[in-house]
Amino acid sequence: MIISDEATLNRLVIHKTGNKSREEGVKFSKSTIQVSEAIKDLLLRYFLAPFKNNEYFNLYHDADLDLNEVYHFASAMFDDTGSFYLNSVNLANHLYEQSVHPKVKAGEFYVVHFAGLLLDGEEVDAIGLFKSESKETFLKVYPDADNFKVDHEDGININKLDKGCLIFNTERENGYVVASIDNLNKGNDAQYWTDNFLKLRQRNDEFFQTNQALSLCKQFVTEKLPEVFDIDKPGQAELLNKSMKFFKENDNFVMEEFVSEVFQQPEVVETFNDYRRDFEAEREVKIQDDFDISGQAVRKQSKFYKSVIKLDKNFHIYVHGNRENIEKGFDDARGMNFYQLFFREEE
Repeated sequence: MIISDEATLNRLVIHKTGNKSREEGVKFSKSTIQVSEAIKDLLLRYFLAPFKNNEYFNLYHDADLDLNEVYHFASAMFDDTGSFYLNSVNLANHLYEQSVHPKVKAGEFYVVHFAGLLLDGEEVDAIGLFKSESKETFLKVYPDADNFKVDHEDGININKLDKGCLIFNTERENGYVVASIDNLNKGNDAQYWTDNFLKLRQRNDEFFQTNQALSLCKQFVTEKLPEVFDIDKPGQAELLNKSMKFFKENDNFVMEEFVSEVFQQPEVVETFNDYRRDFEAEREVKIQDDFDISGQAVRKQSKFYKSVIKLDKNFHIYVHGNRENIEKGFDDARGMNFYQLFFREEE
């Protein structure tokens, strides 16, 4: 968890980077920027308030971590505060080189040094990298003699951060602990910020392990299980519910306990273990046999773990439990499938 109540903004540089494929160039500031305490408070809110979850990443490079440009320049800043401005220029140039996708917009690029941040209870300093690409129109109403005037101005909404990352000065040997946000490009079409500029991979922590284990279970139940065993949609829904229930009711995940409680039948457990090996190899991950469960990862996955039976385009059946209270049949007269639902009360 990130706590920023006592955070201070020590250094700030702003450059402007455009889209390289459109040859928009980079506009560099000449030095760090000095701002008033009131503006500092607004900037701290703008930069830090959006970082609310516990999903963290590491900077990485396939060959050598020091070849990751952001890692190299951030390390130089941590080692020598006097190089802050020079390396902010290097970072702006690096960002511009990656800004080739047609959806990349020109915008202000902020390089910030923070102190006094708490990361999981440890006080650390951090380098913040942010980019604002969206502008909004604001009305300005002000008195004029015995009347009022109304004007407008385009600016940045401090409650809407477009892109940002915090590089915490800890776990340097692993590529630092990094928090990242991209509120404009959440799909796969323009991930230049996380994939090309920062080059991030998810940190192997409780959140990562919980997220991967839940993904493995869902994929196994909805994709692999129906290929191997005779299981209908209500049966799949029951297993998904049991899986989520295990994660919600336990603080610690033990793989052996999980599979015996959820899948029970030896042949299903064996198929799951085989599928797990394929899943890990395909994704190049290792799901541990024992780890602490991240409640935040469980809450995130629960949005996609809904046990829903979709019937044509007419009905959705949400299955929360009691598999024995739903039965599937076939109506010969209509030539259609049907479900029977048994219940005691209607709300």
